[in-house]
Amino acid sequence: MPGGVNSPVRAFRAVGGTPLFIESGSGCRLRDADGNELIDFVCSWGPLILGHAHPVILKAIQDAAARGTTFGAPAEAEVLLTEAIREAIPSMQMIRLVSSGTEATMSALRVARGFTGKKSIIKFEGCYHGHHDSLLTSAGSGVATFDLPDSAGVPENYSHHTISIAYNDLEAVRGLPGDVLADTAAVILEPVAANMGLVPPRPGFLEGLRQFTRERNILLIFDEVITGFRLCYGGAQKLYGIEPDLTCLGKIVGGGMPLAAYGGRAAIMERIAPLGPVYQAGTLSGNPVAASAGLATLRLLVGEDPYRSLEEKTNQFLDPVREAIREKQLPVSTATMGSMFTFFFNGALPANFREAKKSDTAAYAKFFWHCLERGVYLAPSQFETNFVGTAHSTIDLEQASNTILSALTF
Repeated sequence: MPGGVNSPVRAFRAVGGTPLFIESGSGCRLRDADGNELIDFVCSWGPLILGHAHPVILKAIQDAAARGTTFGAPAEAEVLLTEAIREAIPSMQMIRLVSSGTEATMSALRVARGFTGKKSIIKFEGCYHGHHDSLLTSAGSGVATFDLPDSAGVPENYSHHTISIAYNDLEAVRGLPGDVLADTAAVILEPVAANMGLVPPRPGFLEGLRQFTRERNILLIFDEVITGFRLCYGGAQKLYGIEPDLTCLGKIVGGGMPLAAYGGRAAIMERIAPLGPVYQAGTLSGNPVAASAGLATLRLLVGEDPYRSLEEKTNQFLDPVREAIREKQLPVSTATMGSMFTFFFNGALPANFREAKKSDTAAYAKFFWHCLERGVYLAPSQFETNFVGTAHSTIDLEQASNTILSALTF
């Protein structure tokens, strides 16, 4: 495997040292191949809001697998899952299930171009929308971790119709030339950026984008692969009261299995084959095991409604850390939203990718290893987001908070 891993950030190149190999996970804890037990705030990069090996989700997976792992044909679980998604996110009037967030965003852009007949896409620097060719310019997350402006292997003309703007800069979008905007099919963004570290939208940014795109007949695509069912049941669009034209989901919606979704207004989605000329397909799309895991997760989230509790737990966990940072005037800032958080080794909270890149990545690496060696597993990159889940107990969070405090003052 290139670098010994199947996804780049797992290689620990941003923090140095040898990456973890995981033997098992239960609740909020991981056990690595060397027998170390860790409090996990990576949570498989976001999906595990209910923790590792949740018994209800495991049973749903086992029951589905016993009936058959894949059919390449419609099955009840995918219908029930899409109905649950549509009920939670009414803007997704019609939905297509796929197997990864990259597939979801790639397909959403294709249908946006097919629906509008236009070519260009506007994205925001530091927002990562998967590894497909047209969007690997000024992307965040793993691309930022390895300090790559884009990716080798992508012909220049693939990104010719991709326009990158600083996140939170509404005026830069409004200031684009008229001929460019006339050929723009869609604006795509993470409504709450989580791939340059956690960077929330400024007041009025999302509302202004929605108004601007509607006036210009440009589709607005929310990439809620991370924020969907994480910030609230219904995603960032429910939290902010904004209805995009298309939405991409992943991570939590698959319950820890490979599953994602994209969807939106019926008039747009009806352009997809077999109803229309935009082709997209996948043998394992909506397979019954992954769909059953996702459905079990959404049903648990509806029943437990953990979001207020998760936000309170996250703040209680971080309050002593914030206080220590203020008292000692440390060059660290904490970004939080709901159950998501990032420690920026940066004197001020970033508002965009350029500001996030000013963070001291060497200091973050030392901080990361101090925590890991004491049993707290944070994201192995300054440019990733951490997560609190329902499985994190008060004792777990107190232990982690004390460890983080010791790392900051080390």
